[in-house]
Amino acid sequence: MSEVEVHYWQASDGVSLAYRAMGEEDGSPVILVHGLFSDGLTNWIKFGHAAMLVEAGFRVLMPDLRAHGLSDAPHDPEAYPDGILGRDLCEMVEMLGLEQGGYDLGGFSLGSRTTVQAVGAGLEPRRAILSGMGLEGLTGWDRRQQFFIEAIDHFDEVKRGDPHFMAVSFMKTMGVDRVAARHLLPSFTDAKSQWLEAFTMPTAVICGTEDQDNGSAPALADALPHGEYMPIPGTHMSSVTHKDLGQALVRFLTAA
Repeated sequence: MSEVEVHYWQASDGVSLAYRAMGEEDGSPVILVHGLFSDGLTNWIKFGHAAMLVEAGFRVLMPDLRAHGLSDAPHDPEAYPDGILGRDLCEMVEMLGLEQGGYDLGGFSLGSRTTVQAVGAGLEPRRAILSGMGLEGLTGWDRRQQFFIEAIDHFDEVKRGDPHFMAVSFMKTMGVDRVAARHLLPSFTDAKSQWLEAFTMPTAVICGTEDQDNGSAPALADALPHGEYMPIPGTHMSSVTHKDLGQALVRFLTAA
């Protein structure tokens, strides 16, 4: 497997953020953003997706969002203003010196939400990927947010069989800082119609056939100017573990 580099940089508010990189420096850059409570290592490297992209000639850049992975998880609520993850992503693109149209950008679940926010704020990737996401997940965040807040607030009471069990188990596995995570959750906002309209580039909506966690992926593809629905096997949690995700990424990003 290609060597995994770890880099650190500082956001405009002083928070230290990390990203992992794989592939040659002169490879075609693609930024992939992980899902909620995960990190770049778990989402993109562990199951071989980044390695597939490196083999196809890409340089894969995988940020750890604030309050996740190797990045800082401040406990100050002021560190989590509305739209902070999209702002961090825009600043990362600027820090890396990537030109508009000169890189690809995408994410899984929360990473898709962050991608939509950043494109809505002006990023213009060559191609975009929204995986683990449906239309309702972008336009109905309040219900989804409440679910995760309840999981955090009742963290020590949740038992096997409870609706929040899988979320709590994943937080335990990932060592999530619950104070920081709870501050972060309200910083997300529903996608504005103009954000979706900003996806003038080819956009893949890659989602597990059993994944309804964030609503309808086909409906999201239909709502985008140039959306393409690409089904893969699995649920919201299991689809990340299938090689089909990496294969779909390579197929889409290398298409003529």
